[in-house]
Amino acid sequence: MRYPLRHGLLPVLTLLAVTLSSCSKSTGTKTTAGAAAGAKQPVEVTTIARRDLVESLSLVGSLAANESAQLRAEISGQVRAVQFQEGDHVTKDQVLVKIDDAELRAQLAQAQASFLLAELNLKRSENLTEARSMSQAEADRVRSEYSSAQAARSLLAVRVAKTDIKAPFDGVVGARTISPGDYITAATVITTLDDLSRLKIDFQVPERFTSKVKAGTSFTVRAQTPVGEARAKGEVYFISSVIDRSTRSSQVKGYVTENPAGFQPGMFAGIELVLEVRQGVLAVPEGAILTTSAGPQVIAVRDQGTDKVAEFVPVELGLRERGLVEVRSLKPDALAEGNSVVASGVGALVLFPGIKLEPRPLRAEFRIGD
Repeated sequence: MRYPLRHGLLPVLTLLAVTLSSCSKSTGTKTTAGAAAGAKQPVEVTTIARRDLVESLSLVGSLAANESAQLRAEISGQVRAVQFQEGDHVTKDQVLVKIDDAELRAQLAQAQASFLLAELNLKRSENLTEARSMSQAEADRVRSEYSSAQAARSLLAVRVAKTDIKAPFDGVVGARTISPGDYITAATVITTLDDLSRLKIDFQVPERFTSKVKAGTSFTVRAQTPVGEARAKGEVYFISSVIDRSTRSSQVKGYVTENPAGFQPGMFAGIELVLEVRQGVLAVPEGAILTTSAGPQVIAVRDQGTDKVAEFVPVELGLRERGLVEVRSLKPDALAEGNSVVASGVGALVLFPGIKLEPRPLRAEFRIGD
């Protein structure tokens, strides 16, 4: 079946579509040109301000005691007395455990008697030597016996002293593993002792940031405690000189200068490490940066008679912090504190140098750092 009427209308419809398209393009061009010549482009603006910007790094770490030790006996023996309670706060050199020293004290008494005899023999030999009644060789032998007896007495005195196991520093003792009557050796862990006067924290810093970390670098520690999140300030005191091959990071340790309630050794903590602080730099919202093939730019609002017009200013970007970015103008004196710049939609609006602007305040939800 043929449709002669429909085939006959096809050229007419095609011609009509081309004609309408041409008219539409012509009208659109005139409208755009007319808008560019007289209309003002509404823009949201903000004021350039000087701010202190901080470059920081978020990490994780573990809290640790200032000092921590496992207490062991230096000599073997039977426990005579345990002189601490688990969880007690003890002071340096406080006796915690007493080991039976009866045998050692008997040996010390024997050594003391031998020393006294050697001391008497030395005095006699000195008198005889002065009277030329003893040979020099005999006098030297007596002096050697005296020195040997003195050393034996000192050795036993040290061993007796080691039967008192003392706290090496002030701290809190942990759970004990022994009781009176137990036989302990140098391998026996008696208890642990932790110095909680201040806390340390251990964390890893990626290798590309290690050059910005040094002794004295500050950080903030935050951890979840039974009463909620707690925060404290800290300071780095150690940076490893070696990069771990498996993690490509360097070990860093710091002191927690504040000790809020709830912080305990072994807790997991978040760390906000301050890498660099720039004071009094020109900063704008990140939304004010226009990225082009020629580099980043900001659109400054300039006065031209009674009108406000756009000026494109090339800039160099610096630190970024929470939606703000540091800018340095590549044109001398092109940007200054208090200047207005387009702060929103710079990549979506039809803007070009010299276009007339209708500045409007930046909406509250887009304001940063007010």
